[in-house]
Formats: sequence, C-alpha cells, structure tokens
Amino acid sequence: MERLAGLSQHWRVVLWPAFLAACLLELVVFALVDPGELHAPGGGALALSNTAVYSLAFFVFWAASAAASALTLALTQRADEVNAPPGGAG
Repeated sequence: MERLAGLSQHWRVVLWPAFLAACLLELVVFALVDPGELHAPGGGALALSNTAVYSLAFFVFWAASAAASALTLALTQRADEVNAPPGGAG
C-alpha cells in the first residue's frame, strides 16, 4: 500500500509541472501560429476547427512534457530504489 501512495505522489509531481509547461507552450506557439493557416502533410487544409487544433495541440504538449518530467523523475532515483524488490521486502 505504501508503494501505491508513492506512485500517486509521483504522478502528481510529473503531471502538474507538465500541465503548466503545456499551458506555456500553448501560449507561445499560438501567439506565433494561426491554426486556420495550418495545412495537413498532403498539402490540403486541416479539416479541424481552431478550437480542435488548440485542444489537440494542448494534449500533445502535455503528453510530451509529462514524458520529459517522468524521465527526469526516473533518472533521479537512487540505485537502491530502482533495485528494491516489489512490496518493500528486503
């Protein structure tokens, strides 16, 4: 049970800064880019509304930021934390 409490805290430590980073990225990117002028890779216009582009971009930014935060958290663990047997035994 203690391990689950630790995982819950880790998710909060990862997702909250990632959310803030996604907000900042959203502000910066869409201050410079008009979603109405974006084109699909085939050359045609996107078949999405501006709101859909903003929303999709936000979740992509959040996922990328969360992955970076999770990797940072994983790389800061000590060797004994990584190699500890499940359940905290030993």
